[in-house]
Amino acid sequence: MTNKEKIINYYHNLDRGQFMDNFKEQAHIDAPFPIGFGQTISQPSLVLKMTILLDVDENSRALEVGTGSGFQTALLAKASKYVYTVERIEKLHLSAKERLTQMSYTNISYKLGDGSLGWEEHAPYDRIMVTASAPKLPDALVAQLAANGKMVIPVGTDLMLITKNKNNQITKEAVANVRFVSLIKDH
Repeated sequence: MTNKEKIINYYHNLDRGQFMDNFKEQAHIDAPFPIGFGQTISQPSLVLKMTILLDVDENSRALEVGTGSGFQTALLAKASKYVYTVERIEKLHLSAKERLTQMSYTNISYKLGDGSLGWEEHAPYDRIMVTASAPKLPDALVAQLAANGKMVIPVGTDLMLITKNKNNQITKEAVANVRFVSLIKDH
């Protein structure tokens, strides 16, 4: 089975409703929904598209910026070796951690903080998933991306695939037009 097929399989076996405190009866609708604090749970088709673009596999160490309700985190954890996830809103951070722990995910580390700074102590990462729109590509995240690594990040209204080759050269590709909540910096 290819990475893409595995990701699609994990996605179809993940109940989005488990990650929604409100609107559970609408979890099957391919649309974003509010999760509080001005944040949203992304539409499922976009979560799948971004995860396929990221091309995670069982050997990937992934950084996720923006834990939110934990839906994207769970999909990354199913497909990756290990996920480090950063959320700046304490109540979302705590509820996602509790939810994912109760669901028996054991390959996730959680951090409360400014995701635009990444999580330097565990870098470099094979894959980086950013679930909020940045005004420009954050230098700290690019620096924490491993050689031969990939990052998926909304920059403005462009969903970007960032690749770093074995010589640490960066390639940027706009793959879709999207709308995300803003990546908020603490500095």
